[in-house]
Amino acid sequence: MKTIETTVAVAVPLRTAYDQWTQFETFPRFLSGVKRVRQQTCGVSVWVVGAGPLRQEFTVEILEQAPDSHLVWRTLGRGDLPRGEVRFRALADDSTEVGLRVGLGGRNLAGALGAVPGVAGRVLHRGLTRFRDFVEGLGEATAGWRGTIHDGHIQPGMPEEAKSPTPTWPMG
Repeated sequence: MKTIETTVAVAVPLRTAYDQWTQFETFPRFLSGVKRVRQQTCGVSVWVVGAGPLRQEFTVEILEQAPDSHLVWRTLGRGDLPRGEVRFRALADDSTEVGLRVGLGGRNLAGALGAVPGVAGRVLHRGLTRFRDFVEGLGEATAGWRGTIHDGHIQPGMPEEAKSPTPTWPMG
């Protein structure tokens, strides 16, 4: 599996960037390969991705989620589909670094994308840049889910200090 990492600075507060990222159903508005996202539960969504006539549907489970910190996900059912994480770090009161790390591989669209040198990195960076443009254009998040997920389970009522475990990878 090939791992791609990219970051972008977004000129909005940390909470705004994080809250907008949690609105998965808006992803087709800024990620060209994402055709549709349907949220099934707080931690599970169904994604349809594609290029041209090729389409692939898969279910994504959020394994870890801490408000204003990070989300870690995996694809259910097949280990060769994308998995990854996104991290958020305040740069200033009105600026946030968003870091994206995605593992690509297997015999699918993601694997094909990862097999061509440099293409996957450019596609992911372009998507993250479009997220930046989208959220900066809005100025504030359309909504946000502030819940915490740990080991794939929603954690109701956790104290704020317990919601942000140490990140698994540095962003910069």
